[in-house]
Amino acid sequence: MVRAVIFDMDGVLIDTEKHYNIAWCEAAKQAGYTDFTREHALMLRSCDARAASKMMKGIFGEQFDYFAIREIRRTIVAKRLAKYGLEKKPGIDEILAFLHKKGIKTAVATATPLELTLQHLEKIGVKDQFDKIVSAKQVENGKPAPDVYLYACEQIGEQPKDCIAVEDSPNGIRSAYAAGCMPVMVPDLTEPDEELKPLLYAVVKTLADIQGIIGKE
Repeated sequence: MVRAVIFDMDGVLIDTEKHYNIAWCEAAKQAGYTDFTREHALMLRSCDARAASKMMKGIFGEQFDYFAIREIRRTIVAKRLAKYGLEKKPGIDEILAFLHKKGIKTAVATATPLELTLQHLEKIGVKDQFDKIVSAKQVENGKPAPDVYLYACEQIGEQPKDCIAVEDSPNGIRSAYAAGCMPVMVPDLTEPDEELKPLLYAVVKTLADIQGIIGKE
């Protein structure tokens, strides 16, 4: 029985991953890494900073300063969001209304810092619709480790096995799966590959489609 639904934010609730992808590429090129591609940026989605730094050093060498490049990326993303604004992902209002009507708890578990998360959710008018909002910055290890989902479950008082975790990225899916949640993917920039598919409870096109999963429980 589904007792709670825990949402990732970027790429799930708000359409920001496209900006992060472009910004990572621009930031890396500014730092001199002209061979940094969209595929490299995709690897960094929702990834723990320490793990991401190690991964990029393994690809580009020990001189790759992930944290300095991330600061450039943050500046680029902020400028892009100021220019283009925050866009809700399709189905967000429908699924939240459905879950509230059913009495199913809701939470957010994101890799984004908590203060920025609250700002973004406030801007799209949904901040007060979640029982709990947590960030990977509040736990020891970020995604793909299970920590943030375990923490979210603890905060809402539910067992992971009774919680759907809604994600768009491989790192997020692995985090939810490792925590023991039911990972549901809403593909954003990429579709699930053969390695990811066995970890998934379901794949849906939009957030509103999650209603069909819960309706079958």
